[in-house]
Amino acid sequence: MDKKTIRDIAWAGKKALVRCDFNVPLDDKQNITDDIRIREAVPTIQYLLENGAAVILCSHLGRPKGKVVESMRLTPVAAHLADLLKKPVKTVSDCIGPEVENAAAALKPGEVLLLENLRFYNQEEGNDPEFAKKLASLADIYVNDAFGTAHRAHASTAGVAAYLPAVAGFLMEKEIQFLGDSLRNPLRPFIAILGGAKISDKIAVIENLLHKADCILIGGGMANTFLKAQGYSMGDSLVEESSLQMAADLLKKAERRILLPVDLVVADAFSADANQQIVPVNQVPAKWRALDIGPLSVARFKEKIRFAATIVWNGPMGVFEMAPFAEGTFAIAKAMAESKGLTIIGGGDSAAAVEQAGVADRIKHISTGGGASLEFLEGKELPGIAVLANK
Repeated sequence: MDKKTIRDIAWAGKKALVRCDFNVPLDDKQNITDDIRIREAVPTIQYLLENGAAVILCSHLGRPKGKVVESMRLTPVAAHLADLLKKPVKTVSDCIGPEVENAAAALKPGEVLLLENLRFYNQEEGNDPEFAKKLASLADIYVNDAFGTAHRAHASTAGVAAYLPAVAGFLMEKEIQFLGDSLRNPLRPFIAILGGAKISDKIAVIENLLHKADCILIGGGMANTFLKAQGYSMGDSLVEESSLQMAADLLKKAERRILLPVDLVVADAFSADANQQIVPVNQVPAKWRALDIGPLSVARFKEKIRFAATIVWNGPMGVFEMAPFAEGTFAIAKAMAESKGLTIIGGGDSAAAVEQAGVADRIKHISTGGGASLEFLEGKELPGIAVLANK
């Protein structure tokens, strides 16, 4: 972690512009259904307040595509954050303009202001310099605590750093440390578990991890492509035909460090009510499809997890949204929870899986960024981290 953090700044009398990731799920009644991203932002906000800063928060919510969408206002976030902080959170109806400038100018040390959804402006995702300059004009120091958007070069994640000193918040620091250390200097054995639908989404991750991990366990839909590349008939399973050669090349390059399923849960339709059976990977019936890894595969994967010192997991083992095909994913989640090693979940569906399995509190680190953690695992430099000041 060679980036400056909020600990490196004397905050008394300063205004902090803090980019948070408050992109939380809402139900039809505007109730927040998962507040983990809001809770993870609290330590940074509290530290700034306790050290004499006035705190201006900004975030996006959903994909309004440059228009004001009433259901994507940050009002529910402000109310919930006020409960967590046990103090008022002021709001404005915009994120730039006279109303915002006046509210920011009047903000006193120890007070919190939440700006309106940044993505109500196309200039946010377009990283427009004038938009970034207007945001920057509200504060003295920029704090990026939104790891979930650090892989995007947007005005609020990268552009503002051209106009303000930029440092990391505690959540950003934690993400960089856990994910960075797991790649740079992992305790060994170091295993990676990769799942999800498509191999094409994770080719760069596999390429990068082949040089770092002692073993890569592969499940989910992407395992089907590897299995077909080995010559197995996969019935109607999801297979990326265009990635078969790439899968074969990766298997050759891996020299047995890639571990694939040996059995599968297959169904005669993509439905929770479908007929299902467990078969070896060389016996997938015609017109049936693989929707989860089987019990023998779970046992093999659990054995690798049990002896690992560092484990990084990104992507489910099957269609865990359907109860009949969730057992493989939940078994891996529970094995991670029982591990004595450093366990890291790379956000997205894997984070949802450990929550649903009821073991989230027993995982060492659950990333708040699905796409960001994936690009981090690819070895890419993330724009939202690159702009932060070095120590």
